[in-house]
Amino acid sequence: MAHPRGAAGGGRPGGRTVRSGARRDGPNGRYGGEPQVPPVPYQGVRRLLRALPPLLIAGGIVLDLAAPAPYTAAPLFAAAPLVAAPFFSRLVTLLTGIAAVLASVGLHAYERTLDEAPPLTETLTVVTVSALAMVINLVVRRSGERLASARVIAEAAQRAVLPMPAERIAGLQCAARYEAAQADAFIGGDLFAVQDTPHGVRLVVGDVRGKGMEAVEVVAVVIGAFREAAEQEATLEGVALRLERALTREGARREGLDAFEGFTTAVLAEIPREGGSIRLVNRGHPPPLLLYGDGRLEAVEPAEPALPLGMGELAVWPDRADERPYPPGSTLLFFTDGVTEARDAYGVFYDPAARLAGAVFPGPEELLDALVDDVRRHTGGGSTDDMALLAVTRPVAGAPERRRTMPVVPPAPPHG
Repeated sequence: MAHPRGAAGGGRPGGRTVRSGARRDGPNGRYGGEPQVPPVPYQGVRRLLRALPPLLIAGGIVLDLAAPAPYTAAPLFAAAPLVAAPFFSRLVTLLTGIAAVLASVGLHAYERTLDEAPPLTETLTVVTVSALAMVINLVVRRSGERLASARVIAEAAQRAVLPMPAERIAGLQCAARYEAAQADAFIGGDLFAVQDTPHGVRLVVGDVRGKGMEAVEVVAVVIGAFREAAEQEATLEGVALRLERALTREGARREGLDAFEGFTTAVLAEIPREGGSIRLVNRGHPPPLLLYGDGRLEAVEPAEPALPLGMGELAVWPDRADERPYPPGSTLLFFTDGVTEARDAYGVFYDPAARLAGAVFPGPEELLDALVDDVRRHTGGGSTDDMALLAVTRPVAGAPERRRTMPVVPPAPPHG
């Protein structure tokens, strides 16, 4: 949830410098050139559940042979297809049910009790449960297909509402990330956009108050208004004013609480085509970080604090863009409060400025990979808010263009 920017808690400081994808190890974390994939939750439990059906059948056979006559293994035989139903295919579930029925019939035949009522009832119970397992498997498969379809739609919606910027825009290197706090969620209330305009490269990073579809609707409004205003407005202050008006119209058409308390924290930036400077308008958003090529870092704080977009009724004053040097080799890092409000097990907030101080990365992609990885370690893999990150690097003049390449397998040495 977005809120007006305030002081965040302290993090744990970083230390040494990283160059060309090298790693930094220490008590405060590890930055590397490649992101670490978080472990799949409950992976061991899932493996155990997948191994349970044959174990239940085998255990049932051993139990029935070893236990006295009054005891039966029918519950274990009945449980095997039920466990298989949500985790295996229709064929495997069917084979598991057949195996369970054959095990029950075979044991009663071995004990010569097939013509007795209790053994017959046990076998019919296993048959009935196996048929029920097939129904459960069908329901689970259809639900999985619907979920997969929903994921495809969500991915398409994300690409439409929040497209990833190009890797190279007007000579600048760009990288962006969107990390959803909720599993299987693709887009929420965080936003970013980069656009090459006649006035230079303009960008916006923001965080909409609230969650769910209403937040996504506001994201679409902000991105749409920014795309249009970035091309038409001569000044960055004019772009901010257009966004304010768009959110005012959006709030007027809403009912209830959002009509009066909806807002969006945002930072807008403009990078002229000539000159090593950048202009920023910050509307209640966490200040971006400027990482220099030698490892120095500073937070780009606004000269005058301002309220978030959509709160113009509380106070009205003209926006004034702050201009800062943006030398070659430096990187501007924008992020939402999902980064600064990430907490560890002791409730300590993540401090990106302290964690990144002294670190040098070969490009914006490596910077975001390392930052996302470090936030995951800080929180233990969990997060309560989405994270949107955008990094823009002004390359050094004459530096070779960065390209993503695949490793080439060297030819085999000649035999002889």
